[in-house]
Amino acid sequence: MRKFYCLLIWSALLAVLPGWLFAQGLRISGRVTSAQDGQPIPGVNIVVKGTTNGVSTDAAGNYTIAISSPNAVLLLTSIGLVTQEVTVGNRTVVNVQMQESINELSQVVVTGYNTTQRKDITGSIASVSPDRFKDIPVTSLDQALQGQAAGVQVTQSSGTPGGGLTVRIRGSTSISASNRPLFIVDGVPVQDGALSEREFGGQTDNALALFNPNDIESMQILKDASAKAIYGSRAANGVVLITTKRGKSNQKTSFTLDVQRGMTDVVRRPDLLNASELLTLQREAVTNAGQDPDKLGLIRGVTDAVNTDWVDATLRKGVYQQYQLSTQGGNDKTQFYLSGSYRDEQGVQLNNQFTRYTGQFKFDHKATQKLSFGTNLTLSRALNRRVKGDNFLDGVYSGAVKSLPYYAPYNEQGRLYGPGDGANYAGFPNFNPVGQALLPRFNVYTIKMLGGVYGEYEIMPNLRFRTKFSIDYNNITEDDYEPSTTAIGGFLTSVGGHGYGTYSSTNVSTFINTNTLNYSFTLAEKHRFTALAGFELLQTTYRSGSVQGRLFPSDDFTYIRSAGIVDQGDGIVTNNGLISTFGEVNYAYDDKYLATLTTRYDGSSRFGQNKRFGIFPSGSVAWRISSEKFLEGFRALSDLKLRASYGFTGNERIGDYQFLGTWASATYSGATGVGPAALANPLLQWERTREANIGLDASFFSGRFNVTIDAYDNLTDKLLFAQPIPQTTGFSNVQGNIGKVANRGVELTISTVNINKAVRWSTDLNISHNENKVVELTGSQPVFRGYTGNGVSNTNVILPGQPLGTFWGLKFLGVDPATGNAIYDDKNGDGRISPDDGQVIGNAQPKLVGGLTNKVSWKGFDLSVFFQASYGNSILNFSNVTLLNSGADLQNNQIRQALKRWQKEGDITSVPKYEYLNSYNNYLSSRFLEDGSYLRLKNVSFGYNFPKKWTNKYKVGNARLYASAMNLWTLTRYSGSDPEVSTLDGSTTAQGIDFFTLPQIKTVLVGLSLSF
Repeated sequence: MRKFYCLLIWSALLAVLPGWLFAQGLRISGRVTSAQDGQPIPGVNIVVKGTTNGVSTDAAGNYTIAISSPNAVLLLTSIGLVTQEVTVGNRTVVNVQMQESINELSQVVVTGYNTTQRKDITGSIASVSPDRFKDIPVTSLDQALQGQAAGVQVTQSSGTPGGGLTVRIRGSTSISASNRPLFIVDGVPVQDGALSEREFGGQTDNALALFNPNDIESMQILKDASAKAIYGSRAANGVVLITTKRGKSNQKTSFTLDVQRGMTDVVRRPDLLNASELLTLQREAVTNAGQDPDKLGLIRGVTDAVNTDWVDATLRKGVYQQYQLSTQGGNDKTQFYLSGSYRDEQGVQLNNQFTRYTGQFKFDHKATQKLSFGTNLTLSRALNRRVKGDNFLDGVYSGAVKSLPYYAPYNEQGRLYGPGDGANYAGFPNFNPVGQALLPRFNVYTIKMLGGVYGEYEIMPNLRFRTKFSIDYNNITEDDYEPSTTAIGGFLTSVGGHGYGTYSSTNVSTFINTNTLNYSFTLAEKHRFTALAGFELLQTTYRSGSVQGRLFPSDDFTYIRSAGIVDQGDGIVTNNGLISTFGEVNYAYDDKYLATLTTRYDGSSRFGQNKRFGIFPSGSVAWRISSEKFLEGFRALSDLKLRASYGFTGNERIGDYQFLGTWASATYSGATGVGPAALANPLLQWERTREANIGLDASFFSGRFNVTIDAYDNLTDKLLFAQPIPQTTGFSNVQGNIGKVANRGVELTISTVNINKAVRWSTDLNISHNENKVVELTGSQPVFRGYTGNGVSNTNVILPGQPLGTFWGLKFLGVDPATGNAIYDDKNGDGRISPDDGQVIGNAQPKLVGGLTNKVSWKGFDLSVFFQASYGNSILNFSNVTLLNSGADLQNNQIRQALKRWQKEGDITSVPKYEYLNSYNNYLSSRFLEDGSYLRLKNVSFGYNFPKKWTNKYKVGNARLYASAMNLWTLTRYSGSDPEVSTLDGSTTAQGIDFFTLPQIKTVLVGLSLSF
C-alpha cells in the first residue's frame, strides 16, 4: 500500500511539475530552417501569441524564448516566408521549418512617410527585393532597378565605372527640368545624378554610386499620383524609396562576411580596318577625286608598314573586387546594425578606376513603453580616376577608335610619342590615345555623409508623434592636370603648351526636418481608418570654387601653386528651400472597399513671390472583388483588386533664381562693368503633371500566380522652358512656363511559382509600353538640340506631335548604282539638297522595355537567370559619320562595313563611294539611324549553400559559394559596339546617340558569403 501511495504522490508531482515550471518561465529553444533547402533562417521574428514577448533567430537560425503556459503558441513571421503558429505543448525544444511565401499580400510596404500591407495599397507601387540583385555587381542604387520593375527604364550610358545612369519612370515629363525620380534613402531625399563639375565628353559621374547596394533592405517605386503626391512638387518623375538594413529585437549578435572578386571586359570591340585595308580604301578615295595617292604619302609597303590596334592598346581586362563585413543584433529595447565595405573596380580603359569605402551604422532604442529614439549614419569616400571619353576631341576610347593604324604609341626607346614627334592621330596633331590615358591626372575625391536622429512618442493609444532631423552632405574635390606631353597640355595654343591644370571644390548639403503625426482607429469592427499629418522643412546649400593654371615650369610640378599663370577661376554660393505641410487619410470598409486621400502644400524658393506655393492633391479607391460573395465559389482565386487614382504632382527641379532679373559682369570697349544677364519672370512656377491611373491586382492558387496590370494617362503642362523673344529686347529668351508633354502607357507584371516542391522554380516578368509626345510649344517651329551634323542643323529636334528624343536629318534613299553617290529625299522639291530638306527620321523612345527573371533551387543549389530587353527604339550611330565617312578626309580609321562601298557602275550597296573631300555623300541622314532593340542576358548566377553538418564544424551559421556573370550575351541588330549607350548622359532631348561611347562591360566573378 505504501508503494501505491508513493506512486500516486510521484504521479501528482510529475503532473503538476510542467505547469509549475511554466509558471516559473520555462525557456524554449529551437532552430528555424528553410523547408526548401534545410538552411537556417536568421532574423525570423518569434512572438508568444497574445503578448509582447518576442525574439529573433540568430545567424544560425537558433532562438531561445521564455513562456509561462504549456498552452503557449509561438507566432513566427518573416518577410517572404509563410507565417506559422506553433503550439509548444510539453516540448522544451521546438524546431520549425518555414516555407517561402508565395502570397505576398501581407508584405509590409513603405509608402512614403508611412507603411502598410500590400493588400491595402490603392496606388501603383512596385517593390524590388535585394534578393534580385544580391549576386549582381551593381555599383549604385539606381543600377539595382534595371529591368526589375514595370514602367521603370534604366539605361547605363557607358561602361565607365561609377558613371551616370538614366532613370525614367513612366517616361519623360519635362524638357528643361530634371526627369530623374526623387530618391529617398531612410526618409531623406538624397543627391542623385552628377556631383562633379566636369563632364567628360558627355559622360558624368553618379552620386548614387556612393551608397553600398548591399545595405539595402527594401526598395519601393511610387509610380502614380496616389502613391507619390505625398511628395508634391518633387514627385512628377516618380519616387524611389530605399530602406536600409537595421537590427532586430532579441537577436543574438551575428556577423556576415561577403567577398566578390572577378574580371571585367567590354562586351564588344568595334570591327576596324587594319593598315593595309585602310590604305587601299584611302588610295581609292584619292583616285576617285582625280588625284595621285602617292603624292599624298599613301604608298603601299611604306604607309602601312606599321599596323597598330589602338583599341587593344588602350583597353584592358579590369579586376573587380568587393568586400563587406556587417554585424547586427539587439534585444527588446535596443537594436543595432553596423557594416563596412570596400569596392575597387578597374575600368577597362587604361588608368580608369573607381574605388569606394562605405560604412553604415543604425541604432534604435526603446526608452519606455511610449518613447523611442534612434540614429542612422552613412559614410562613404570614393576616388574616381577618370579618363576623357566619348565626344572629346582628345578622348581615350574615341581617339583609339579613330586613330590611324599607321602609327605606334611608343618609339623605339619605349617612350610614348607626344607633341613635337610629328605623328598625326585621329585628326588631332600629335595626339596619342595611349598617352592620353596614362599621362593626365583626372581625380575626383568624394566624401558623403548621410545622417539623422529621430524621436517617437506615443501620445495616446494609436496616436504617435515622430520627428527627425537629417543631413545629406557631399564634398567633391576635382584635381586635374594635363602635362605638356598631351594634346591639351602640350599642343593647344590657348593653354600655352607647358601643362594645364584645374582644381575645384564643391559642397552640396541638404538639411531636412520632418515631423509627423500618425493615428489609427477602428469603428464598429468594419470601418478602419489611418491618418497622417506632417510638416517638413528642407534647405539645400551649394558652394563651389575653382581655379585654372597653365605654363607650368615642368611636368614634375603639377599643382596650381606651381603654374606660371593663374588667370581663370570661379566661385558661387546658392541656396534653395522647401516648406511643406502634407496629409493622408486611408479608409477601409470590411477590408473590401478602400480609399485614400493625399495632399501636399509646398512652398519653393525657386519661384516667383506670387507663385511659390502650390497644392498637390490626389485620391484613389480600390475594390477587393475577391471578397464579394459572388466569387466565393472560385477557389483558385486568392485575391482580386481593382484600383483607380487621380491627382496632381509637380517638378521644381531647375536651377535657382531663374525667376529673377539678374545682372553680371560685362565688358564693353575694353571697360569692365555690370550689365543685365537675364530677364525677370515673377510668374515662373513649377511644372504640373495631371495623372490618372487604373490598375488590377490578381492572385491565383494561393499566390502561385500573380498578375498586376496598370494603365495611365499623364499630362504635364506649364513646362519650364526658355521662351524665345524678339532679340531687339537685348535677350533671346526668357524662362517661362509654356508647352505640354504627355505620357500614356500600359504596364504588366507577372510572378509565378511554377514548381514548389524539392525543386522550386519561380518566374518574374515585367513589360511596359510608354507613348511620349510633345503636345504643345510656343509655336510649330522645330527646336533643335544635340550635335550639329554635316548638311543639316542638329541631330535632334523638339516638335509638337513628336516624342522627346526625336531624330532630325535627311532621308536617305539609297546609293545611285550609276554614280555611287548618295540619294536623299528632296523634301521641298527645289532641286537641291540643303538643310531645308531636313525632316523627322526616327526617335529614341522604345516601344517596349522589360525584364525576365527565372530562379531555380534544389537542395543547396540555386540558379538565377535575368534577361533585360528594349524593343522599338532607334539609335543614331553618330560614330559612323566619322567611321563610315565616304572618304571625306584621310584622318580617321574606318569600320569593316566600308568594304561594302560602291566601287564600280552597277554595284548595289547602301554605302556610297569613297571620294576624297566629298562631303555630299556623308550628310547626316537616316543612313546612320539603326534599330536599337536588344535582348541582353543581364545576369546569370549559380550558387551552393553548404550543408549545415559541414558548417557546424567551423561554427559557421551559413556558407554560400557562387559564381555570377553580367552582360554575358546580347542579341541585337545594332552594328555598333553596344545598343545600351547614350553619349549625352541623362539628356532628355538628345538621347539615343552613340558617338564613340565606351561599351558596357561584362563581369565574371566568384563570391563567398559567410554568417556566424
